[in-house]
Amino acid sequence: MSKKIIRRSWAEPYRMKMVELLRMTTRAQRLKAIRAAGYNTFLLKSQDVYIDLLTDSGTSAMSSEQWAGMMMGDEAYAGSMNYYHLEDAIHKYYGYKYIIPTHQGRGAENILSQILIKKGDIIPGNMYFTTTRLHQELAGGKFVDVIIDEAHDPQSLHPFKGNVDLDKLESVVKTYGAKRIPYVCIATNVNMAGGQPISIANLKDLRAVTSRHGIRIIHDMTRVAENAYFIQQRERGYSNKTIAQIVKEICSLTDGATMSAKKDALVNIGGFLATNEWDVFEEARNLVVVYEGLHTYGGLAGRDMEAMAIGIGESVNDAHQAARVGQVEYLGTKMQEYGVPIVLPIGGHGVFVDAKAFLPHVQQENFPAQVLAAEIYLDSGVRTMERGIVSAGRRPNGKNYNPKLELVRFTIPRRVYTQAHMDVVAESAATVYEKRKKITGLNMVYEPKYLRYFQSRFERL
Repeated sequence: MSKKIIRRSWAEPYRMKMVELLRMTTRAQRLKAIRAAGYNTFLLKSQDVYIDLLTDSGTSAMSSEQWAGMMMGDEAYAGSMNYYHLEDAIHKYYGYKYIIPTHQGRGAENILSQILIKKGDIIPGNMYFTTTRLHQELAGGKFVDVIIDEAHDPQSLHPFKGNVDLDKLESVVKTYGAKRIPYVCIATNVNMAGGQPISIANLKDLRAVTSRHGIRIIHDMTRVAENAYFIQQRERGYSNKTIAQIVKEICSLTDGATMSAKKDALVNIGGFLATNEWDVFEEARNLVVVYEGLHTYGGLAGRDMEAMAIGIGESVNDAHQAARVGQVEYLGTKMQEYGVPIVLPIGGHGVFVDAKAFLPHVQQENFPAQVLAAEIYLDSGVRTMERGIVSAGRRPNGKNYNPKLELVRFTIPRRVYTQAHMDVVAESAATVYEKRKKITGLNMVYEPKYLRYFQSRFERL
């Protein structure tokens, strides 16, 4: 008698042509490494890491088409043909009128903030992101969170936790006035909430509100294709639309964008600033020469722009996104089976472990997510990262931000690891969870001025 098939498994829509050998380490070697790194996984040497889930930024595997495109790099200083290929791809898949390439997303954030923000301005957004908020503050602005309350609850099953609370936004406009709000910053997906999407319906309502007040919407589109996948799967009326169609519709509801192509667009370096406003584009063309490079290369080699142009097209492929998010869901489901507390629903680019629930005995001031990331590495050589009080940083008055979410991010690079790797990761999280009561917190012994999570150092209590 044949066994009945209950469900069909997903599989990666690619096959491997080349592999990179990984170094296995002992616990003693890992203990030495994490101590030398000051219990900060950003300061580990990559050669000491087995499975690297620190970030999905610039760590994905490029396709054979992208590698072939790299060989077609036109390295002319001005007017590279690869710039025009990139421009065509952005017009085709995103629809924005004008583009400025930059070395990565924060280069675009810097230029945009200098152009649009003046001292005393208010920038509402659907939860902060570290570099975005810092650029806004350095330009003299102040970020205000207008995301729905469910986004701050790791156990809420709201399907679109990236949505804007329109009442919160209206209150901000009433308090400060529309003239002090240069734009509303909208992220797809919302990283700090656990990779959570915003819905088309909410974006349309937001567009109506901002149009009434004469306020721009600027799109942080780093993971827009992943957001589109969730819309396709969860939002009424979109199940028969392609990822490409949904991405185009999302972009059409905004006035401009910053993009770190190191995520969705499947490249190791690169980004861009996009806008539909000629005046903003004209000023950006002036500033990019100061900070990045000529407006037709923006700090990138021609071959990098070619890989980005090809990667943009590959990112909106339905099979690719189904497998990409499917792998994240697989890891998250395995962790749930082991009882590991994670942010729900499972996000698009990684699994976010709830460190407050994992280590309830460790006070937030003693950095529970930071120490948990260190413990995961110590157990298995899997590198993750903190997304909690360390990442949140300090307020302009010097006091710590105390976010409601204290998370460890298991970020999965695209097209890099196998299902067996995910099993190892889940088993490591489960092993550490079993001995969680023995884990103590940390003291911060070194703190840099900006974006402290990159370089801070800690010691055991």
